[in-house]
Amino acid sequence: MNEAQQPLSEQEIARIREALRDVYDPEIGISVVDLGMVRKIEEVDGEVQITMILTVPFCPLARVILEEARRAAQAVTERPVKVVMGTECWDPSMMSNEAHQRLGSGF
Repeated sequence: MNEAQQPLSEQEIARIREALRDVYDPEIGISVVDLGMVRKIEEVDGEVQITMILTVPFCPLARVILEEARRAAQAVTERPVKVVMGTECWDPSMMSNEAHQRLGSGF
């Protein structure tokens, strides 16, 4: 079994998640990780599959954000990376404490 067929390790998932901290929602200026937009990182058929959601439906920058996430993850893994849209609705409760503090009590 070659390395691409091995399940993702916790360390590899952590590296990918850390790389995604450099991807920001351009309208809010907070990382997609801190906003809670990254819902799942898993191995599917030998690929890294990242499931993400958007803070608003029909975000005009969705394609840009998803491609930046794919590139960031690809930079820290040798596996192919695919970013897919999840079906759940984003909610401010998904944000990290740091994001809540940065945005204030309005969220």
